[in-house]
Amino acid sequence: MFSLEERIRSRSPENKVRWRRRYIKPLLDKLHAWLTEQLDACPKGSALYKAINYPLKARTWSSLVRFLEDGRVPMENNRAERAIRPVAMGRASWLFAGSLAAGERAAQIMGLLETAKMNGREPHAWLTDVLKRLPSWPEDRLDELLPFPAYRFSE
Repeated sequence: MFSLEERIRSRSPENKVRWRRRYIKPLLDKLHAWLTEQLDACPKGSALYKAINYPLKARTWSSLVRFLEDGRVPMENNRAERAIRPVAMGRASWLFAGSLAAGERAAQIMGLLETAKMNGREPHAWLTDVLKRLPSWPEDRLDELLPFPAYRFSE
């Protein structure tokens, strides 16, 4: 699967979807069938049962195969893993954020800053700009302040 992804890296999203459906989907269908077969052979409640059942859950499986439907979605999540590594490494230090709500807010801000970086925005400049605009920004257009490429207003 990874060698195919390497070969189609520069193709359009539509072509990627065609190639993925033709060559990768059959492999994933076999994997799903094999996991289902293994699940039936495991004692319910065992650690192995839980491990095999996890990817088979409808929501989890649909997330795993999402890249088959959208050529812009990467097959793996290495980029996201690299982005959250600093957060995971600092987790012990942030246990004392003040409260659960403060910790959740900190996680949301860090997620937005990483999203800004991933989309080629300078996080400090983006956040400064958003904080200046926020008091007078229309509530029904808050999504336009997110650090996505489609939303370019200044920096």
